[in-house]
Amino acid sequence: MATDKLIRVGIGGWTFEPWRDNFFPAGWPQARELEYASRQVTAIEVNGTYYSTMKPATFAKWHDETPDGFMFSLKASRFCTNRRVLAEAGDSIQRFIGSGLSELRSKLGPVVWQFAPTKRFDAADFEAFLDLLPASVDGRPLRHVMDVRHDSFRSPEYLALARRHRVATVFTHSADYPSFADLTGDFLYARLMSARAEVPTGYEPAALDAIAACARCWAAGDEPAGLPRVEAAPPATGMPRDVFIFFINGAKERAPAGAMSLIDRLA
Repeated sequence: MATDKLIRVGIGGWTFEPWRDNFFPAGWPQARELEYASRQVTAIEVNGTYYSTMKPATFAKWHDETPDGFMFSLKASRFCTNRRVLAEAGDSIQRFIGSGLSELRSKLGPVVWQFAPTKRFDAADFEAFLDLLPASVDGRPLRHVMDVRHDSFRSPEYLALARRHRVATVFTHSADYPSFADLTGDFLYARLMSARAEVPTGYEPAALDAIAACARCWAAGDEPAGLPRVEAAPPATGMPRDVFIFFINGAKERAPAGAMSLIDRLA
């Protein structure tokens, strides 16, 4: 299988007013924005699930409005992660997982668990949280990815814990949050948050070339050189892995152009 088939590139959401004059065609109906966006990128990270509980019918509608092969990643409810004691999140986790995610069927991608920048790594409490994460929903396997935003997670102890539980860790390209490319799961999840408004594609062409090279390397089971890490890069496995890359913040109005430009490079 070609490595580019394992790489999905997308944006955060599909409802953003500035996109209505630089991404969506003029006069495009707002009710059909997901239909259009999902045919320009190959994945979308949904932020709305972080703030609100969706209904099964909503997930089913998203499934039906998007093309075959498309994929959603879903940000888990903030009630699961924004708490002092993570070990007490069980009920919130079950409510979120049981809200209808399986209606996305084959289009259900990773579930992103985002933690506050003030949330420090507590090994015992974090392991208790990971123990609460279900492996599947309605018979469909779940893939979990941790979006950790405090520098205390840059530790071998955290990496070992995440690997033991087979959860991925977000590689964040940002000056505001810890940025480390150590793999902890069997897929790679990157959030590119440093787009610049003065660059039409958010990232300079040379940077997009480098991102494309990293994506192909990850997908082929290798480890790109020159990225920030907590530990030395392990030997290449040669085992293909899925890669998710999202243009997610910074100059958000440039996100679709950046994503589409990266997709062109990978094609």
